[in-house]
Amino acid sequence: MRKKGLSLTTKILIGLILGIIVGFFFMGAPDIAKNYIQPFGTLFLNLIKMIIVPLVLSSLVVGAASVGDVTKLGRIGVKTLVYFLVTTAIAVIIGLVLGNVLQPGLGLTLPAGAEVKPGEVPSIVTTLLNIVPTNAVDAMVKANMLQIIVFALFLGIGITLVGEKGKPLYGLFDSLAEVMYKITSIIMEYAPIGVFALMVPVVALNGPSVLLPLLKVIIAVYAGCIIHAVIVYGFSVQVFARMNPIYFFRGIFEAAMVAFTTSSSSGTLPVTMRNTEENLGVPRSITSFVLPLGATINMDGTALYQGVCALFIAQIYGVDLSISQQITIILSATLASIGTAGVPGAGFIMLTMVLQSVGLPLEASALIAGIDRILDMIRTCINVVGDASCSVVIAATEGELKNTKEQVSRA
Repeated sequence: MRKKGLSLTTKILIGLILGIIVGFFFMGAPDIAKNYIQPFGTLFLNLIKMIIVPLVLSSLVVGAASVGDVTKLGRIGVKTLVYFLVTTAIAVIIGLVLGNVLQPGLGLTLPAGAEVKPGEVPSIVTTLLNIVPTNAVDAMVKANMLQIIVFALFLGIGITLVGEKGKPLYGLFDSLAEVMYKITSIIMEYAPIGVFALMVPVVALNGPSVLLPLLKVIIAVYAGCIIHAVIVYGFSVQVFARMNPIYFFRGIFEAAMVAFTTSSSSGTLPVTMRNTEENLGVPRSITSFVLPLGATINMDGTALYQGVCALFIAQIYGVDLSISQQITIILSATLASIGTAGVPGAGFIMLTMVLQSVGLPLEASALIAGIDRILDMIRTCINVVGDASCSVVIAATEGELKNTKEQVSRA
């Protein structure tokens, strides 16, 4: 009998650790890491990005059509949105609490000449109108995930409503989805190398000289994300799905590591879907709806980061934010997270919008820019874990979670 080798999750973890170690060796020559090692990581990202649009489109169409009942689809949608909004608001609150307790901005000064241009804040009406594509093909070409989701949902609902005549089209998308899942499995065999190649330049470029002065901000964001994951997600899967939190975190660990290194919720989507289906027992009819939506609008880690950084910047300028201003941060960060793209660095752009909402100077966000990649890694990791926890909770409340003896808590 052939011995079983290392699991993919273990290989990815080894790649992550080796990337950190090797990165320290290249701190004196970051250009080598960037020019000769990073391309292997970029290749991994490109491979994943290659399948995102066809995967999201096909899986969402199949998911919406598989429900078979438009009323049930609406019910799942409402549950999903409520879960995302509630957990995001809690994340911002945790970020603000840690910002008030740790006070990371005390004793730091703004670099001379630092300047950051604010991002444009679209109106609510504009945001709502922009999620409906005027040209579905153009939305797919530009990888506009919200517009693709809307089009896919309408297509899936249409297939359900026309009945027998819609079955050939359903079969086409079902076949496409299966092919995309298989391609995902092939790409993931390369993941340990990709994770290694992405970590080396990050460590080489962001040495102690950048990290130490802002260590309290990094600690606050990382601690907040871990607390949020353990308490909020652990509580949710335990109470609503009767799933052992340890089993849950072990099951989604592979996707979490890929998210940590790629800093892309959308890029990690294929892995997240596979983990939640194969490891956590969530049926495809749920994952194909909840996870693409979550990768686009559920940004708990990003919202928490914005709460910490808003307090950090206020403390640099000696501004004492009132309770009403902190409530404004909670609301604006929660709403801003919905419009944050699931790609690296998008959270930093949204931070400028949150700062504007309470009248804080944007210049101080230049300090955050230096460590944003480090913060982006953990917040994306938490975003992905949050998407998975939502899919578990939704599946459980719909009575569709495939529980096993390992999954169910014995508590």
